[in-house]
Amino acid sequence: MEHADLLVIGAGQSGLATAVLAPRHGFTRVLVLEAAEKPGGSWSRYYDSLTLFSPARYSSLPGMRFPGDPDRYPRRDEVVNYLRDYARRVPADIRTSTSVASTRHQDGMWSVLAEDGREFTAGAVIAATGDYGTPFTPDVPGREDFGGRVLHAADYRSPDAFAGQRVVVVGGGNSAIQIAAELGTLADTTLASRRPIGWIPQRPLGRDLHWWLKRTRLDVASIRPLLAKVPVSVIDDGSYRTALERYGVDRRDMFSRLTTDGVVWGDGAKEAVDVLVFATGYRLSFPYLTGSGTLDETGAPRHRDGVSTAAPGLGFVGMELQRSFSSKTLRGVGRDADYLLQRLAPARR
Repeated sequence: MEHADLLVIGAGQSGLATAVLAPRHGFTRVLVLEAAEKPGGSWSRYYDSLTLFSPARYSSLPGMRFPGDPDRYPRRDEVVNYLRDYARRVPADIRTSTSVASTRHQDGMWSVLAEDGREFTAGAVIAATGDYGTPFTPDVPGREDFGGRVLHAADYRSPDAFAGQRVVVVGGGNSAIQIAAELGTLADTTLASRRPIGWIPQRPLGRDLHWWLKRTRLDVASIRPLLAKVPVSVIDDGSYRTALERYGVDRRDMFSRLTTDGVVWGDGAKEAVDVLVFATGYRLSFPYLTGSGTLDETGAPRHRDGVSTAAPGLGFVGMELQRSFSSKTLRGVGRDADYLLQRLAPARR
């Protein structure tokens, strides 16, 4: 059995930022447990063409600038390489291929059991696994009868395998637009969403949107109730709308149900479809906390700004709108981690 001052579960962007900042708050022995073979989180599993909507200058973790031209928009593999370089500088012991099975709090100490039987104890635990490991696909009527291919954006890589097919991409966010735009180059593609696409200019008045968010401090403002009601919108400099038009990708209201060979649109029209791609987001999942009393009936953490309200010495980082608009981003996880570490610091327990 090993002991640490702080045990971080997950070595993605949130977990790595937390581990880097932990020594500043009195944590001298920090242990990071990561289920995958390498640190970096889910980034390496995203589709090949994924491009950030924030420039490199606004895509850095604490203590390490994102390399290269600060005004460019990094691609997936650049982020993967950045995170792996960052992990090598983390002043903590990162244990990869270590999946956490359960956690429990007893007598002022956290006990963590890995699936391979190893046990760890710590004065504080931070869950930094986020939600990108749990894709969400809505329950669509007729799903069990549909004979075509169904996949989530998490399983999509490139358009090559869909050439010449009839594809419907479900969703109205950034990923749905990026995927539909590139599928349109090779496949007959439609974008299906519950409401029209909302577009946000990427460079209003000649400045990147993130410059404005930082200048106005909206990026860090604690306005979660308001943000939660804002419709999903897509950041675009015009290139994605142009691509959708150029390749004939149309937008239709969400279909009402599936048939054995296709979809039924809202007006009752039936159409044969080969592939459905659900770009419908992810859901929080903390299976290793099941039975600990720290989750509500839906499986969501009981917390305030990331600090558990159900058990001492437990925190969460990397959740959408955890404290602000940027909580789930490369530029925002460090701020939330710093806030959380202040409240879990040994001196305050």
